[in-house]
Amino acid sequence: MLRVAVPNKGSLSEAAAAMLAEAGYRQRRDTRELVMVDPDNDIEFFFLRPRDIAVYVGQGTLDVGITGRDLLLDAEVEAEELLPLGFAASTFRFAGPIGDFTNVAQLEGKRLATSYDGLLRGYLAERGINAKVVRLDGAVESSVRLGVADAIADVVETGTTLKAAGMEIFGEPILNSESVLIGRKGEQNPATEVLIRRLQGVLVARQYVMMDYDIRKELVEQAAALTPGLESPTVSPLRDSDWVAVRSMVPKRETNRIMDELYDLGARAILVSSIHACRI
Repeated sequence: MLRVAVPNKGSLSEAAAAMLAEAGYRQRRDTRELVMVDPDNDIEFFFLRPRDIAVYVGQGTLDVGITGRDLLLDAEVEAEELLPLGFAASTFRFAGPIGDFTNVAQLEGKRLATSYDGLLRGYLAERGINAKVVRLDGAVESSVRLGVADAIADVVETGTTLKAAGMEIFGEPILNSESVLIGRKGEQNPATEVLIRRLQGVLVARQYVMMDYDIRKELVEQAAALTPGLESPTVSPLRDSDWVAVRSMVPKRETNRIMDELYDLGARAILVSSIHACRI
């Protein structure tokens, strides 16, 4: 039985549960449940703090897990990213008092407060920067004003909190993070491969729609250039031998543009339908 760690609360938890449900797995109905078995898919889910998931997977206690890329790197364990999942995007950056810093080299010898000390130490070591890392569990923005640090490294969304604290972002992003499926390094079994295929199918289904339309035979090549599909569009004959029916997957975000261009080309009966599941 495949043992999977899933975030137990917060937005990461809700999005992970929704994705697993779309992939065909049972999910808990009561948020107080800590363990749930899905016998039909021979899988067992463990609901844990996102920050702890990489530790359990890295130690081999659990097979795979869903967590943030930042939390995986911060844990410094024997686990690796298997698949980016496309939700819970965030950016990890440096920030300091307005006007004090313009680049990362100026951090030499400074005190840096963060909740991601493992991730930050690795970043500094790679660049040969010698700075003192001060680990805090929260309210990192207050550390400079309270005299604990000279600058901070933290997850930044809008930057509003930083501005309120009299701080500004500087330097390039330390890390662009998102939710990821992780597994122990060098270990992957058939059950994990099935899970990965299912999640990949959800990602594709979310990014594409199915488009059907009728078009005259002599215009098929031009139409296919607009809707190439993943491999090739499906072209089927119609009762009127001068026309054919075409079916193809197209990127969801480009749906209306493609429909307009097909219509201008001469396509008619253009229909779009959602994709609920797929295997690529």
